[in-house]
Amino acid sequence: MDILTSAAVVVVVLAGVGGIESRISRADRRMARVEHKLDLILDHLGLREDDPRLEEVTGLLRAGKRMEAIKVYREATGAGLKEAKDAVDRMAA
Repeated sequence: MDILTSAAVVVVVLAGVGGIESRISRADRRMARVEHKLDLILDHLGLREDDPRLEEVTGLLRAGKRMEAIKVYREATGAGLKEAKDAVDRMAA
């Protein structure tokens, strides 16, 4: 009986974690879309953020140091790993 109860608890916990991960993933995708739209608006208006650390990111990308560029971008902006990777990928394009 105890094994069945433990198994049921594990299944419920795993289902809950899966639901939370799904919500976070959707929120991340929505945030990325909003950031992309904001970048388009800033480009259209001719506005750019002049952060010297972002110049360093560009230099690192030119030198082929993508991982270091992501690290510097994260330090400069406070972005998460995925957000920073996506931003550096956009900068490289």
